[in-house]
Amino acid sequence: MHEWLPEAVRYAEQWLGYQMRSNEQPGCVLAVVDGGDLVLERAFGIADIATGTPLTPAHRFRVASHSKTFTAAAIMKLHEAGRLHLDDPIGTHVADLSPDVAAVTISQLLSHTAGLLRDGIRAVHWQDRQPFLDAAALRAELAEPLTLPANSRQKYSNVGFGLLGLAIEAITGEAYGAWIAREIVAPSGLEATTPDMPVPDGTPIATGHSGTLPFGRRLAIPGHNPTQALASATGFVSTAGDLARFIGSLDPDAAVSVLSPASRREMTRRHWRVPDDSSGRHYGLGTISGTRQGHDWFGHSGAFQGFISRTACVPEWGVTVSIVTNSIDGLANPWVEGVLGIFHHFARHGAAAPGVADWTGRWWTYWTAFDLVPMGSTVFVTSPALMHPFTDASELTVASPTEARIARANGFGAHGEAARRITDADGTAIALMLGGTELLPERALVVEVEERVNRTTPTPQL
Repeated sequence: MHEWLPEAVRYAEQWLGYQMRSNEQPGCVLAVVDGGDLVLERAFGIADIATGTPLTPAHRFRVASHSKTFTAAAIMKLHEAGRLHLDDPIGTHVADLSPDVAAVTISQLLSHTAGLLRDGIRAVHWQDRQPFLDAAALRAELAEPLTLPANSRQKYSNVGFGLLGLAIEAITGEAYGAWIAREIVAPSGLEATTPDMPVPDGTPIATGHSGTLPFGRRLAIPGHNPTQALASATGFVSTAGDLARFIGSLDPDAAVSVLSPASRREMTRRHWRVPDDSSGRHYGLGTISGTRQGHDWFGHSGAFQGFISRTACVPEWGVTVSIVTNSIDGLANPWVEGVLGIFHHFARHGAAAPGVADWTGRWWTYWTAFDLVPMGSTVFVTSPALMHPFTDASELTVASPTEARIARANGFGAHGEAARRITDADGTAIALMLGGTELLPERALVVEVEERVNRTTPTPQL
């Protein structure tokens, strides 16, 4: 394990706890895997707003398009066995397709460059207005003409990954769910993952939720509906821990995987840039990839009715982060980016030196909270309210257990001024001075402000 990772994980956990409260989300789970070992799996919030059941790491989530990574791994497994080739026209394996669809290759389907419809002519299953497509309905969508010439650009297609599921069934002679559970899920050691609903009786499963708009409150969206012929595109049910383990096992340098290093390199390399995408992402074979603060990552994301999830592996570190949320406005995507940003700073500066390690904690003013985060010989003053908490962070140079100097701050801050930890008789910090601003622990600030408000609020006259 990297020497900086334990402290980075602890701060990521604290930051995410603030984010959950600030954004009033129902629930989320954060998992971190290092070199195949699960080093954190932490649940926040509730599994169901109707019951108030506390969320646990064991709760299953709909992880939607993470299914595509599992399907791509299944295709690569068949490729390794010589049962298909990536440049095979799909019509070689799936009968009764139109000539244009039959001519697209397996590689084009995996990389979303086949030119197929994204979700179909009328994708009302995504609005819960009818069940997900069965095999007959999927074939009806596949009878539609290509919307673009194959291999002309990257264009996401759930229908295309549904077709890959039909190919797996045709090649193996088994149902997609049964084959992939035995050949990919089980050998990967994923005990909390199934290719679709339903899950076994007694399995804890999180309930999905709407956003507060336009309803004025969150509504429960159970999300327990099977996805049928689209399971290979969006059906999977899993946990943050299992997702982090699986995506991490696709790192070409991972010690244990169901695939060869060559297959993993082919899956995770950047085949196509995602067009008209400001974040600069790429698509491989069932994987999304990009760069965050100079660190390349790969993984996938998922959106199902009431659920948002995201997983990213950084091969440079051998570290994988997964966040699953149970609301349609869940912040899994920016939160994973935020965690990677936190890890970047710890990797750059290292674990806290002994002389600064006590300069820590969350401190509050009327306006907001600040976190003291020691790294190396510096103490950073971060804002947990930000999606990237180290943005414009001030830096403290510590002179003693109680005295420091604001060695760096932007032009609107208190650059060059003193910082001081105020302690009680036992040496416990009870206040923090940053320049002329006094910050308090959360409870102390709440008590002070409530007492002041109660003193100054007029009593209503009867």
